[in-house]
Amino acid sequence: MNRTEEAGPSGILLETLGAIREKVNGKDPVTVERVVLGLFFTGVKLSNGHGGVCYTPIKTIPEAVCCPSSARAMPASGRLRGRNAVEFAEEALSGSSLQRAVGIAVINALSNDYLAQGQSPGYVVKSGADPLDELTLPEDAYVVVVGALAPYLKMLKTRGKPFCVLEQDPATLKPDEMAFYAPAEQASEKVPHADVLIVTGTTLINGTLEGLLTLARRDAQVAVVGPTASMLPDAFFRRGVYAVGGVRVSDPDPLLDILAEGGSGYHFFGKAAEKVSMIRAVASSVH
Repeated sequence: MNRTEEAGPSGILLETLGAIREKVNGKDPVTVERVVLGLFFTGVKLSNGHGGVCYTPIKTIPEAVCCPSSARAMPASGRLRGRNAVEFAEEALSGSSLQRAVGIAVINALSNDYLAQGQSPGYVVKSGADPLDELTLPEDAYVVVVGALAPYLKMLKTRGKPFCVLEQDPATLKPDEMAFYAPAEQASEKVPHADVLIVTGTTLINGTLEGLLTLARRDAQVAVVGPTASMLPDAFFRRGVYAVGGVRVSDPDPLLDILAEGGSGYHFFGKAAEKVSMIRAVASSVH
């Protein structure tokens, strides 16, 4: 039996933003203090001192042949600082892929305060942990990975069992991973067979995550991973996800400096951010 979704393509982001609005209601407004669109990740710092990151969808930007065409990707550049953070987060729901990425980074920054508290009714937050540590991987389990998630692919290759990696750009895979490759268009064929489904959080940017979740079997173990998914996890859990893995920004300014210099996770992990896993503690309703 497949999961079905109640909301539209932006349901997870809409619900998460709604939850954040409830949490900040009546509190002093938080504004955006700094924004960096790096080569690999986009990062923000808020006036309350919290930071957030999101994958930079650089491949979705058309080749810039003139300034007007380039400007459409981020039309408000130079005017982002000082904006109300909750209102800014609405960029995650529409606009160009870069605008959505910045909006998601703001959602993650707004979520950071609550994730730092360690736990919440319905789920547990574990610092320095990987979601895969929380998944049961039976000997004969068939694993489907959505996205070229290098650490997970390395583990699965070592495991020596068949698996599948769905990826839009096969150039991101290593030669010895091509034997497990399937085009992203084959998701409807591959995902229903997964005993374990690991999905990159970047699917939040291109709007494919919830469609993938509807394809998963009800008994499949599902994890959504990556810095892009570093937000309140309730909306994921309502769609049957068991574990969400992201990052918690501990020191926004050094992190943004690293991103501005073209750095990636290898540069900021352990210095300005740490991995965090959010594990569903109780059964959630599955639509």
